[in-house]
Amino acid sequence: MSRRGGFPGGMNFGGMDINKLMKEAKKMQADIEKSQAEIGEKEFSATAGGGVIEVVVSGAKVIKSIKIEKDAVDPDDVEMLQDLIITCVNEALRKVDDAQAQEMGKYNIPGLM
Repeated sequence: MSRRGGFPGGMNFGGMDINKLMKEAKKMQADIEKSQAEIGEKEFSATAGGGVIEVVVSGAKVIKSIKIEKDAVDPDDVEMLQDLIITCVNEALRKVDDAQAQEMGKYNIPGLM
């Protein structure tokens, strides 16, 4: 009988130390959570229309601000302004996704990415 009430000789299956593996998994989980928190605190910006529209989003994909230059506002062409805003928001969100993918790529976990 083992001193801890488990298997004699520890949890070693096929040359793998399960306790060591569990420690490594917990550390990796903590590292991933830290990385996600760091990305969530960052801000990502994008512009459209030659800079007349700027959108800033957080790493948590929350829109922080939208700036529109007066020159971009044409009452006769509201659709263009709407398209520029959509383009800009989507680009800022894509930057968040890219940052997350790059950060998670450091962790070689099959099936994660």
